[in-house]
Amino acid sequence: RQPIVAVLGHVDSGKTSLLDNIRGTGVQGREAGGITQHIGASFLPDDVIKKRCGNLYDKMGRAGSRIPGVLVIDTPGHEVFRNLRVRGGSAADIAILVVDVNRGFQQQTNESFNILKDRKVPFVVALNKVDQISGWRKTGTMSVIRSIAEQDASIRADLDQKIYDVIGTLSVLGYQSEAFYRVKDFTKEIAIVPISARTGTGVSEILAMLVGLTQQYLLKKLAQEEKPTRGLVLEVNDEAGMGPTANIILIDGSMGKSDTILVAKRDDIIVTRPKAIMLPKPLDEMRDPRDKFKSVSSVQAAAGIKIASPDLDGVLPGSTVYVAKSASEIEPLRRAIESEMRSVFVETESDGIIVKCDTIGSLEAITEMLRRQQIPIARADIGPVNKRDVIEAKAVKKNDRHLGVVLAFNVKVLPDAQTESEMYHVQIFGDRVIYRLLDSYTDWVEKDTMHEEDATFGELTPIAKFTFLRGLVFRNKDPAVFGIRVDVGTLRQKVHFMSERGKRIGQIHQLQEDKKTVGSAQEGSEVACSTHGAVVGRNIREEDVFYTLPYSHEARQLLKRFTHRLSPEELGILDHVVKVQREIDPAYGY
Repeated sequence: RQPIVAVLGHVDSGKTSLLDNIRGTGVQGREAGGITQHIGASFLPDDVIKKRCGNLYDKMGRAGSRIPGVLVIDTPGHEVFRNLRVRGGSAADIAILVVDVNRGFQQQTNESFNILKDRKVPFVVALNKVDQISGWRKTGTMSVIRSIAEQDASIRADLDQKIYDVIGTLSVLGYQSEAFYRVKDFTKEIAIVPISARTGTGVSEILAMLVGLTQQYLLKKLAQEEKPTRGLVLEVNDEAGMGPTANIILIDGSMGKSDTILVAKRDDIIVTRPKAIMLPKPLDEMRDPRDKFKSVSSVQAAAGIKIASPDLDGVLPGSTVYVAKSASEIEPLRRAIESEMRSVFVETESDGIIVKCDTIGSLEAITEMLRRQQIPIARADIGPVNKRDVIEAKAVKKNDRHLGVVLAFNVKVLPDAQTESEMYHVQIFGDRVIYRLLDSYTDWVEKDTMHEEDATFGELTPIAKFTFLRGLVFRNKDPAVFGIRVDVGTLRQKVHFMSERGKRIGQIHQLQEDKKTVGSAQEGSEVACSTHGAVVGRNIREEDVFYTLPYSHEARQLLKRFTHRLSPEELGILDHVVKVQREIDPAYGY
């Protein structure tokens, strides 16, 4: 079969740009934050590689042992994608480790290197962005050897120094390496190929290196005699005219339309047959095709394929797909998938954060990073953020405000969850880029820890007293809008309020001063107030006096921790609120 090639490296090192240059596509610009978020796959046919490499193809190859092409997995490069990269690394036969020539090995480069080392995956180093070396002169050749020869002596010396920096780093890590044009034994030295993914310089040399190393040393591994069929689900979609489909990397074996396949849903294992198997046309990236797929009756590994079946709805992206060639294989494969699913999802009884993601791969990546930072996880699952998630986080927050949060990667927050989070000040951190999501959470923890008392007090319903001013009714209901004067304290939007006798009236929706919306109104201010739940002439009247109404748990905190933050007038109002509320609910504020 064709070898599977993984492309790994530090964020922004140019992995996807390198593939774009080879394929002539523009996937990079459409990725969130310019970073590849999910594993993608592209098939590069043998004739395209041969055309790109020119004479180098025959020099590097071995007569009579041609590979049918190359299947490239574009694996995310940031260190938080450790699990995705492990999945890419373990599936890969050979890899390209992309290193920025001006920055050398960075933290995420080391992470990628360790994965390749652990999985014993051979690799070449693409030393990218040589065109950004200060003084580098653009030449008319795509060959990096000829391009280097046309540079000034000082530039060649600078490049050599940068190559030796990488050689030194790899030596410390236990590997011998050298610039590819100085390598004497490819079985003992890692080849370093200077390239520019932007201009294409050196791309033909790195392709030739991949072909040569594969043909020389990996032919036995690529032989497919009697290998069981397995693959990896990249993503699942519902497509017009086709119904549920799944993009799959077929790693070993073969798949036909008459075969039985096993795939995982959240709480079930699906046993089905593909209604259709489709291959993307060569050079098309599966998630970003510029042309239609072609239908086939069967396919051999390695391949990036799309399958269609009505049973695929709800199948988990990132999970393993197996093909059972006989009925006796179904049960063992079912047990293998169940075991894998148990290791992915987290549900504990202890305090910790809630994690919600779009795929298994991103879920594994985030939970792994949180564990490395020793941040406990109460529950990790896939799907949108729902009310249950916020309620669980709210319960945790009572014991630890920094763990009572929800991290949401690339998923929606349902309306009832949003309402619950606003009501109880439960933080929901959402992003489409994993490292930004984790950074925003840890930054918040750091800042909040420094000013925890202020932050906690600021979340509580402020203590305030206000009066409905005569002659200032602008709307009677839905919402009621009327003029008020703040007599004591600070009045804020989104807080509940009660009558003098303790009856809950409704919620302050919005405050306006001089026809401009304001978040709060200070003592002595006269503002317009819109409210939900209030009806002028029914449950509120002109010259009525109202009080803000903290939730019971907020009143408890105010009484136990924050009386020193309240003025004598505010303390008097709090005492009144607690007194009349305890007549209704004796447990209020305890």
